[in-house]
Amino acid sequence: MPTQPLRVALIGAGYISSWHAATLASVEEAQLTAICDTNKTAAEDLARGYGIQAFQSVNDLVAAKVCDVVHILTPPQTHRALALECLAAGLHVVLEKPVGLSAQEVAQIAEAAQAAGKQAIAGHNFLALPSYEKLKTLTTSGRLGRISGAEINWCFPLPPLRSGPFNLWLLRAPQNLLQEIGPHLFAFAQDLFGPLEIQHLELGMPIALPGDGTRPQSWRILARAGQVEITFNIALIESFDDRSVTLRGSSGMARLDIGRDTLQVQAENAADIVLNPLIGALSLAWQHLAGGLRNAAVQFASLNQKSPYGLSFRGMFHSIYGAMAHGTPVDARFSIHSAVEVMRAIDATLERMPPPATPAAPKGTPAPSVLVIGGTGFLGRGLTRALVEKGHDVRVLSRGSGGPFADIANRVEMVSVSPRDPEGLRRAMAGIKTVYNLAKSDDKTWEDAQRNDVGVAVGIAEAALDSGVERLIYTGTIASYDMSDPVRTITEDTGFAPDMTDRNIYARSKAECEARLMAMHRDRGLPLVIARPGIVVGKGGPLQHWGIGRWNGPGAVKIWGDGRNILPFVLIDDVSEALVAMCDADGIVGQSFNLTGEPMLTGRDYFDAIHSLLGARILVRSGNLTGYYLFDGVKYALKRHLLHKKGIARGSLKDWKSRAHLSRFDNGKAKRLLGWTPEGDRAAFLRRSIAEADLFGF
Repeated sequence: MPTQPLRVALIGAGYISSWHAATLASVEEAQLTAICDTNKTAAEDLARGYGIQAFQSVNDLVAAKVCDVVHILTPPQTHRALALECLAAGLHVVLEKPVGLSAQEVAQIAEAAQAAGKQAIAGHNFLALPSYEKLKTLTTSGRLGRISGAEINWCFPLPPLRSGPFNLWLLRAPQNLLQEIGPHLFAFAQDLFGPLEIQHLELGMPIALPGDGTRPQSWRILARAGQVEITFNIALIESFDDRSVTLRGSSGMARLDIGRDTLQVQAENAADIVLNPLIGALSLAWQHLAGGLRNAAVQFASLNQKSPYGLSFRGMFHSIYGAMAHGTPVDARFSIHSAVEVMRAIDATLERMPPPATPAAPKGTPAPSVLVIGGTGFLGRGLTRALVEKGHDVRVLSRGSGGPFADIANRVEMVSVSPRDPEGLRRAMAGIKTVYNLAKSDDKTWEDAQRNDVGVAVGIAEAALDSGVERLIYTGTIASYDMSDPVRTITEDTGFAPDMTDRNIYARSKAECEARLMAMHRDRGLPLVIARPGIVVGKGGPLQHWGIGRWNGPGAVKIWGDGRNILPFVLIDDVSEALVAMCDADGIVGQSFNLTGEPMLTGRDYFDAIHSLLGARILVRSGNLTGYYLFDGVKYALKRHLLHKKGIARGSLKDWKSRAHLSRFDNGKAKRLLGWTPEGDRAAFLRRSIAEADLFGF
């Protein structure tokens, strides 16, 4: 063992960084020392959890000399420049896939690494799955015989294609989908069989993105490596999870399940014709049972810290840091030279793509009087388009420069401002009469919620007061109500519980936001209106809606409760209509509105309608809310006392029952004061919420 571990910094504080940070904690040869992100708040939030330093620029990170290795976890178009900068500064680099946008970019990184005498490592983490390592051993040992064919599948839903957010890098161009997902699949083939020769590409199941053309949801790629014929299948629709590698040889066949980290092998046996199929079936059954029991034991013993995805990172990091710490060559699976070959095959595939149709950009420059914060989300997209239809030009505040409004760019202006930037908010509110705050955060602790949700809501309100905004419309949630009593009817006068500490973080945080904003209305004249949408459904919304139940993929759901009570469904178009009405309606400042549709459907009615209208029977089971509450208590105790997690919350039994929306809602106030007319015809509601909603993507 080296005397000192390698010091590691993460560049990029997004979703994937949490996986890297948590995994590095298990690697003796590495020590996480810093987080760097252009979003200073994001960097500080992640760094705070590990007690390490945060930086806003790579220059500052390098100058501080706090790391020996950097993990580059930023959007793919930034990888090459960041890698070259860090290698030139004398740092090793680990790059998330795709390592670069082309084989040429990756080759440039490889050359820079060689010139600097440093390591450049490809983050092909799935090659470190324990079951994949077994599969490779089977292949090299000859147990499967002579391999003639392979099928590598990635059939896994990609919800952003249907419900956003649409400003993600992987959705900005059709080829980005393959550059994002393809490295996983091509890396398997490259590692097993060597360089690939691409034979054929077939695209299918196109889906239209709002204002930005179409994207293929299925890819079928035929390739050859030596004498092995390889088929790659990618399907991003709502389908059963089939992420797998299947190898066919002369002596047997093996199937690796990537998502579950299991391996099954079928091989001929020497029994007679009667016992042969029985022995084969028993062998498969035993392998399935053993794999399932092993995974369950691993998950239980690690308190769900060692999922197959997590195990893939552990395997990769232990391998690369063990090698770097001891001065031995990094495993070829993760070498930059392997990544060059992977991207070369992806380049060859993309050369076979037809040129995308580029929608004509409308002429004109918007003159916005309305600002929508959170305008690229499901609700924000519907509201922005509804505002434009009513004659308003709109400014949308987004963290990125892109957005789903290319077809109405003459009416919608995108600005990239953090909602935590007071000066940026005031600039964004220049010339604005109405501000919609649709922002929300997904926090695990009350401390984080106070900072990321409550603090942001108050900051936006302060900027609105400073800017002379005429109306601030804030979206809370009906989840803040106690909905555990089936006899109760909830109106805007019902109010929230005085003590919300026994509620889940989201419900409590939204209630606190409302309380703070209403205090600013009373004390300082904040021109506030509050909207609380119900369970919003319709075009652009997700199939796997967690307001209805707990999902296990697109084919199975446990409804909150028994699913026989009326749920407060509401169409996205109806919510947008109500929000637009709040822009100009008289006498509503200081008021709140529950935006729930007409009572007509239970949860089971909703899934029966999906079956009737779309032909898809989703397995529906009742969720025992008391059981959830008790099990949550066990998890809370384990997290608190074994994992030593601080600031986590445990909801009460009433909190769990509220998820079932047992209480009814009265939407009369919105009808009276806003002139609101939510869809009341059951057949029309089902058509708009299900038949025309593109829930499955095809």
